[in-house]
Amino acid sequence: MQQPQSLALFLFIILPSIFYGYVEAHQVTFSVHNKCSFPIWPATAPNNGQPIIADGGFYLGSGQTKQIVAPLLWSGRFWARTGCKFGSNLKPACETGDCDGRLTCNGLIGTPPTTLVEITLQGDKGKPNFYDISIVDGYNIPISITPKTRNPNCTIQGCFKDLKSYCPLELEVLNNKGEVVACKSACLAFNMDRFCCRNEYGTPEKCKTNVYSNIFKDACPNYYSYAFDTASPLVSCVSSEYIVTFCPSGFGGNGDNESQ
Repeated sequence: MQQPQSLALFLFIILPSIFYGYVEAHQVTFSVHNKCSFPIWPATAPNNGQPIIADGGFYLGSGQTKQIVAPLLWSGRFWARTGCKFGSNLKPACETGDCDGRLTCNGLIGTPPTTLVEITLQGDKGKPNFYDISIVDGYNIPISITPKTRNPNCTIQGCFKDLKSYCPLELEVLNNKGEVVACKSACLAFNMDRFCCRNEYGTPEKCKTNVYSNIFKDACPNYYSYAFDTASPLVSCVSSEYIVTFCPSGFGGNGDNESQ
């Protein structure tokens, strides 16, 4: 009778660790940091056909970190909601990035303008993952993303300036206190083809930079500033662990003095 007991004990100890290692090897981990001086409510939305991760949204206090995981072939977006008051029956419940007043967005896309991390995970076998940060629809707070190995060639830095401080009046989003909480893109603000790069302006040759996209690019040169931005904000790197930082240090005043 000793042998079956020993075998059962072996399986009890070993199999969970094997299973855990298998699961861990077949997912990508994101360490989400809040270095803003205020709380945020990070949110996630999957692309069509993809599962919801991290319940679609959660609270993250100033200085806090939360790990979330995604399948190897996941694609979707991250953003931060700010100024939220859940449980008050208010719609929207957040000053920026709101998703129908919900804490857990459950697949809903946040209301622009928000700074977006856009991600496509390619799977295993050494295939690179693709990611970028977009302010094509506007900006609320800066974000950086880097592999855990801190490869500078795979890192998207935050902004040089706080766009809310440089936002033209016609693009400003104000809260009920009259404070600027976000900056719309020209496309979102004016809904004009020449700013939205559509219809007769739907090619890179026809849709060029403009005074508004230049303001965005000057503040955040590592982000997509308009639909046909020709710089190199798209990153392609192999990693199974990434660090996403909201309000990374070095950006005009909303973050702390720690390194990213």
